[in-house]
Amino acid sequence: MQRKPISSRSSARAATAPAPLLPWLVLPLAALVLLLSALAASAEETIRSHAYSFFGTPKYPADFSHLDYVNPDAPKGGEIALWTQGTFDSFNPYSRKGVAAWGASLPVERLMTSTDDEIGVSYCFICESLEYPADQSWVIFTLRPEARFSDGTPVTAEDVVFTHNLFMEQGLPSFREGVARIISKVEALDERHVKFTFQPDSSLRDRIDQAGATPVLSKAFMEANNYRLDESNDTPILGTGPYVLDSYVTNERVVYRRNPDYWAKDLPLKRGQYNFDTIRVEYFADSDAAFEGFKAGAYTFRIENSSKQWATGYDFDAVKNGTVVKAELPNGAQASGQAWVFNLRREKFQDIRVREAIQRMFNFEWSNETLFYGLYARITGFATNSYNEAKGKPSPEELAVLEPLADILPPGVLTDEAVMPPVSGKRQLDRKQLRIASRLLDEAGWTVGDDGIRRNAAGETLRVEFLEYSPAFDRVDQPFIENLKALGVDAVLNRVDTAQYVERARSFDFDLITDHLSIGYEAGSGLEQMFGSKEADISLFNTAGLAHPAVDALIEVAKNARSREEMIAAMRALDRTLRALRFTVPQWYKDVHTVAYYDMFEHPETIAPYNLGYLDYWWFNEEKYQALKASGALR
Repeated sequence: MQRKPISSRSSARAATAPAPLLPWLVLPLAALVLLLSALAASAEETIRSHAYSFFGTPKYPADFSHLDYVNPDAPKGGEIALWTQGTFDSFNPYSRKGVAAWGASLPVERLMTSTDDEIGVSYCFICESLEYPADQSWVIFTLRPEARFSDGTPVTAEDVVFTHNLFMEQGLPSFREGVARIISKVEALDERHVKFTFQPDSSLRDRIDQAGATPVLSKAFMEANNYRLDESNDTPILGTGPYVLDSYVTNERVVYRRNPDYWAKDLPLKRGQYNFDTIRVEYFADSDAAFEGFKAGAYTFRIENSSKQWATGYDFDAVKNGTVVKAELPNGAQASGQAWVFNLRREKFQDIRVREAIQRMFNFEWSNETLFYGLYARITGFATNSYNEAKGKPSPEELAVLEPLADILPPGVLTDEAVMPPVSGKRQLDRKQLRIASRLLDEAGWTVGDDGIRRNAAGETLRVEFLEYSPAFDRVDQPFIENLKALGVDAVLNRVDTAQYVERARSFDFDLITDHLSIGYEAGSGLEQMFGSKEADISLFNTAGLAHPAVDALIEVAKNARSREEMIAAMRALDRTLRALRFTVPQWYKDVHTVAYYDMFEHPETIAPYNLGYLDYWWFNEEKYQALKASGALR
């Protein structure tokens, strides 16, 4: 298809049937010509840029040399070795079938990318520019001529169209549903220009961001290998990324190597990044075995998620003599929303009184002091540690969003302070919370029998299963379960292997499961996949199966906000409403990254506020590595 040239200030008007002239005859001819010219220019005027932000101005201009938080002269070389838990049997990161290996998505890049020191800004990456009209009814991306897949073949507009269509045919149902509501058509105008046309009733906030988030796969590779996105596959997908698979031993190890011919290595967006020659990932059956492996030098970099390990485990010689660095680095990111999530698809959890009663039996204060060594703060809801977090009573701006929904809002949202997790005392079983929870369950029809177990009118026991795969959670789950048993709940812990866990989570076969549910910084289509009614029955991201009309309405308001202030008010209203529905038991977070690593890695003095970036902009010190080898600390 031949591309029609479009300039950034085009005044060429599309051919249309002539409009009736009679209403204009009262105007002088010169004025009529000027008016028609202005209308034509307005209709066709386009914006061309290297970046896109719905609100505000991108931080980095078109001619920037490198990102502020990287070392542009970082040396290349060396290996970073990590750990993960479980097993794998696939290198297809998009299929519901099988368990994908760690890093299976490393080869895949998108048309646009974001930085780690901005919110809500996308920069052209595989594309070199984007062009769109003021009404954002379409966008045209101009691809970089140097963009290459890792086999050296060029990226073309046809690859972009193919990838979009492939995901719409074989991608996750919730993804297909969400994208189809935004993008109506994708077409290659020529080899380097691809046009996305948007659904006329879609949110303006979503349009260009969704198009720019399109991953780019090689059409030739996918077709030659008959590669389906919805099937498990032990062949890695061919993409444009900086790392490719080097070797693997199933369920033991995966090694990725840096592509020395990576097409974007000199782009300002990527300068000083992807510095390790290899990334090795060791698989362990559980976290205890993994920690022992780290102490023995089986791998070299560890993000520590266990407060007990952080407080008591790092007293071995390698830490004492400086061989291993133990560091707390700043983390300015929104809390992940980590929580136990109720499966609302199960009838017993559809009564909010049951959910609140269970929620009240987790004693965070006792857990933080006794189990977590005081290292954590409580997650309040779905936007903790960010400007989207609801606090106190609704502000006038929030009320303007909430009041039109008064008839469908959960009780108290308009008048009360934002729902906070219950505060318990210093004893594991807080008697006050136990009394409140008992009353709630009694009111909900779950009464205590002679054996101390609660049953409903049908004689069914109130059984609650905690589904886990990591033994590290046992010490947290068990006291919670003991408190629930004191309440008369038949609570149990079921720890399964990774494959079973993944399968049960994907098929929604659970009572309570740990997940991370946050609304993020900016409203987008992801909110619908995570909290919306339309995807409640099919979306793997809507863990709870939440379907509530007020939530749907607030998502739409947030997505269609025309200013950052309006969006923040809507997002706070959404956080407030989600918290009032009590479909999670909020867990905990910390505002620092707790990391340990062998003293051969270095990073810029300033850590990016929204990403630790250890695989992105850290680097390897060869001299330090040789010293560690000479000392016997590393094999």
